[in-house]
Amino acid sequence: MRGRISIVLATLLTVPLATTACGSGGGGTAKSIITVPPKQTGTPKDGGTAVVALTPGLSPNYIYPYPPASANGTVIARGQLWRSLYRPSGEGSQIVDPALSLAEQPVYSTDRRTVTIKMKDFKWSTGRPVTADDVVFSLDLLKAALAVSPANWSFYTPGQFPDGVTAEATRPDTLTLTLKTAYNPSYLLSMLALLYVMPSQEWNIAKDGGPHLDYTDPKNAKAIYGYLTKQSSRQQTFATNPLWQVVNGPYKLKSFDPTTGSFSLAANKSYSGPGEKRLDQVDFKAFTSAAAVLNQMKAGNLTVGTLDSTFISQAGALKAKGYTVYSSPAPARIDALTINFKHTVGGFDKVIAQPYVRQALQRLIDEKGYISSRGIYNGAGAENHTTAGADSPYPPSFGDKAPYPYDPAAATKLLTDHGWKVVPGGTTTCEQPSLCGTGIKQGQTIGFTLASANTPGYVGARDIAFVSAAKKLGIEVKIVTKSLNYMYENYGNSFAPAKANEWAMQDFGPLYLAVGYPSGNTVFNTGGSFNLGSYANPQVDKLINASTFGADPKALSAEATALAQDQPVLLFPTPNTLVVWKNTLSGPTSSFKALLSYLYAPEQWYFHD
Repeated sequence: MRGRISIVLATLLTVPLATTACGSGGGGTAKSIITVPPKQTGTPKDGGTAVVALTPGLSPNYIYPYPPASANGTVIARGQLWRSLYRPSGEGSQIVDPALSLAEQPVYSTDRRTVTIKMKDFKWSTGRPVTADDVVFSLDLLKAALAVSPANWSFYTPGQFPDGVTAEATRPDTLTLTLKTAYNPSYLLSMLALLYVMPSQEWNIAKDGGPHLDYTDPKNAKAIYGYLTKQSSRQQTFATNPLWQVVNGPYKLKSFDPTTGSFSLAANKSYSGPGEKRLDQVDFKAFTSAAAVLNQMKAGNLTVGTLDSTFISQAGALKAKGYTVYSSPAPARIDALTINFKHTVGGFDKVIAQPYVRQALQRLIDEKGYISSRGIYNGAGAENHTTAGADSPYPPSFGDKAPYPYDPAAATKLLTDHGWKVVPGGTTTCEQPSLCGTGIKQGQTIGFTLASANTPGYVGARDIAFVSAAKKLGIEVKIVTKSLNYMYENYGNSFAPAKANEWAMQDFGPLYLAVGYPSGNTVFNTGGSFNLGSYANPQVDKLINASTFGADPKALSAEATALAQDQPVLLFPTPNTLVVWKNTLSGPTSSFKALLSYLYAPEQWYFHD
């Protein structure tokens, strides 16, 4: 999937689930939901098929681990087929899961410019060991992708990783990275957790049956990349192309339906990592709506899935059907209205450039009200006021107090103090341009288009609530509903600049940063590849550089503080992720907690009585 964002956590106040409506068929909603995943239980049975619901509206359409920007959409089973060098963790205070990673923790030189990494004893599905050469190959192909277009990797910022990084296999099991510029070790580890390791001896070709090429030559690496991405565009051959059968993860692709995006995985018999692989098969089913997921759960046809908070009142019914319903905010996640600072329609760019306007709009978002509302979060959510996500180990300096709390009267005062005539329910206009701000003329209004994702359900509900509050201040906001895939393809100035005047704000649901080190790098720095709305603040750039390249562990807190105060986005509270699974399925607690971040480890699951 394209990159995701997060927002530093200042307050994590969970409204008790008891405030929601009672569910049907299983008692009150609160009694039907757990907030801590259960311990591993039961005597494992060998075999069986787990059926997992994919996020509605996001069907995979690519298989090569690094899709070009033109591919849009999502990558099929990337973490199950090919593991990254370091497996991302589902814990907010931990960047990677050491047990599930392909290598030992990095060892740094005193100047942090030489990094030594020892590979673990993992094997490819061919039986060949996963070596340091495979990592070198993967890094070279990532560089080749970026040479074609900087937009080909959502986590890339020019001048940062992998620029200036030279990789060498000093031994088959030892990787040495030489860095032109030293990185913050936490930042570098978060990047290496995104480096998917691919088979150097099987994929280093540029045509069917072609010779094996020296991938350390950039020209060859570019040719290999072009060949692999072309093969990856052929969805009909995903399950039959021998390229995609060479994997280092716990599974191999058994089948793929290009019409729906559903697919099945079978165990990789050569996988040597943690996990018993007791399940015979894992089926991932694509859905077009959250309601369809709920119906399949009620019918008992799904083993694992997420439940839209719109249907939280159904927790009791699902419990009665033999499901566990687990609710918690995901780490390193924010939900926000992304602002397009390059949108010129109606003078929006001049208006939104004023910090007081952004502050006034933020004061229209009633976080407590959204959480408790049965029509929005239905009691399952947490307040959030910054850009590092829930349970972040890098809190902002202002603590848990919102810098711009809900206060429509204060929002009105901000506008009137800056020369606007506020007309509740009417049209607010600038009467004193000298106070309104640079480029704002007399008679200027505040109005814009908000692109709202058609799923999940809470997105549209909270956008409607925001529009209603804005109308009371004389601000006209028009909602335009779009599919997630359309928004991913068209609404980002960094990869679709020609569409900049089609959207002024957008709400596509959650945006995730690296768990454990949720930096705004690539998202909020001026040159960031996923800086969707062209936000630019030189001081923030300096702070992001400090958290990226420096060694100060408090640098990320300073970055998060500045971002929360300047507001490159408007912040919503964070909806809880509602994870549902059958009671007959178990495994390590961490494997279910990781589902909050859509990290799957089904090789650790098993059925029991």
